[in-house]
Parts: sequence; structure tokens; C-alpha cells
Amino acid sequence: MEETMSESENDASAAPHGLADGSPPATPEQLLALLDTLGMAVETHRHEPVFTVEESAHVTAQIPGGHTKNLFVKDKKDNYFLIVAENHARIPLNRLHGLIGAKSRVSFGNGERLMAFLGVLPGSVNAFAPMNDHGNRVRVIIDAPLLRFDRINCHPLINSMTTTILREDLLRFLDHVGHTPEILQLSETAEENVEAAAE
Repeated sequence: MEETMSESENDASAAPHGLADGSPPATPEQLLALLDTLGMAVETHRHEPVFTVEESAHVTAQIPGGHTKNLFVKDKKDNYFLIVAENHARIPLNRLHGLIGAKSRVSFGNGERLMAFLGVLPGSVNAFAPMNDHGNRVRVIIDAPLLRFDRINCHPLINSMTTTILREDLLRFLDHVGHTPEILQLSETAEENVEAAAE
């Protein structure tokens, strides 16, 4: 799942259907075949397409484990980041740049760059998508609290399916595709939420 974007950024019809290097993006079947080749046992559930955390509530309620939301963001120097967090984590967008080492405040990347770098459409951003980033344009950052779950649920490149993978296997997968994630504390704690509300 992902954070709600602006209308232009959430317009799937505006996004091209090829990667930056001209090759086609991986399919869910190719992803699942790779996971099998790597010896990773996963379970995949099919469901209707879901575009936001709110829309997915009835889906996530039926699948054990940690569920993810994903933010595809950029700074003014065109550095791109994929933020992977637990679906109810509160990520402070106004302070995110300082936490991840961006060169400026960040904004959501558009659908064109999303397809070119990660090979997915708006509404389907997920932790497996870096397999499509052949040019290593995107830094992957995992919000540390997500890793308290033994099993993590992610869309397998499309938002009409959810794949459950072991935490260690997700980290190993990202390393295999050349995107070893940075693990940082990004989400706000309850105490920080109270302090922010008081300011």
C-alpha cells in the first residue's frame, strides 16, 4: 500500500510501461520464480486491487504478519528513495529529508519516474520493485519497527496480490537485487506524536 498522492501522481494512465533502460519490467510471475530460485518459501494471496492503506484494511485483516506501506519520494537533486514501513506507521514527511540524508525536503515521485525506475504503476509501489531498478537510481530505506515482524506482506509488483515473506528473506532478496536496504528509525513514536501535537 502507499500514501495517497496528488491526482496527477496517482494517474496510472500517464505512466509509460517500460523501464529507463528500455527493457520491460518484471512480472509477478517472474518475481515469484526468482524467489523460488533463491529458496524463499512465500505465500501469495489474490484479491481485488487496493490502492491505499484504508482500502486494504479488509485484506490485511485476513493475512497475518506485518503489512507495508511504501513511499516513493525524491529531493530537489533528483535523488530517489523507496521508504518501506509498517502500514500504520506515522512517517513525518516534513522531517523525512533529515532522517534519510536527502538534499532538500522530499516530495512524491511521479508516475513516469516510478515506472522508469521501479517498473510499477501508482498504487502498486512495493518492497520487491527494486528488482526493476537496473540503474540503481533508488535508495531503499526500511523503517526499523517493520522488522519486528517475522513475516512481512508486500504486493508482488501488482496491487491485486499480496505475498507473505520471511523478514530475513526480504532483506536477502533486496541484497540479491543490488539494493541492500538502510534500516533507520523513521516513524514517530507515541511520545513524539504528543510533542508534535503540543507545538
